[in-house]
Amino acid sequence: MKERPIPFKAAMVRAVLSGAKTQTRRIASTRQCVLGEEFPGPRGSDGFSRAYLMHRASDRADMLERCPYGQPGDSLWVREAWRTVAEADQLPPRDLTTAHRIWHEADEAHQPGAGKYRPPMFMPRWASRITLEVTGVRVERLQDISEADAIAEGSRSWALEQDTPVKDIPAGETRLMFRQLWEHINGSDSWDANPWVWAVEFRRLP
Repeated sequence: MKERPIPFKAAMVRAVLSGAKTQTRRIASTRQCVLGEEFPGPRGSDGFSRAYLMHRASDRADMLERCPYGQPGDSLWVREAWRTVAEADQLPPRDLTTAHRIWHEADEAHQPGAGKYRPPMFMPRWASRITLEVTGVRVERLQDISEADAIAEGSRSWALEQDTPVKDIPAGETRLMFRQLWEHINGSDSWDANPWVWAVEFRRLP
């Protein structure tokens, strides 16, 4: 069993904490823009789903890409935006210890004494409050997401937080909410690009 970090936006952290989010989709690779078509492959004996990158010029497999988020049974620890006490604003994360108080951006307003904003990528392992167990991994096209999977992505939880017409999307059209969410995170043309994505299923550990 391996343990890996994974970043989440504040709204997605709240969805994980509430139990509304049990899946995440991450772009499988950007190298297909250089190497050519990318195709899903079978699950190997080690439990990994695989994607093959094919070189158009030679029509052969140039590399075998394993899911960077692990396989069933592995753990993911969540990195999220955070703060510590203002007195430690000049300290890099490596110099902080468990004695420093942590505030999470996904929570309510900070109490007096909270310091500067720190991005998820700089969160040390000891400051993470969420650990996930990977329960399934597959590779698919982004637009192949089902209605059930769109719900498991926490799309409705995110939509309820938005002051936009997305709130008016009726039940049964959660895929449209997920499209709005995906474009909010990845850019306005990201849905139409329809990339291969890793669909990672998980459960939150106590």
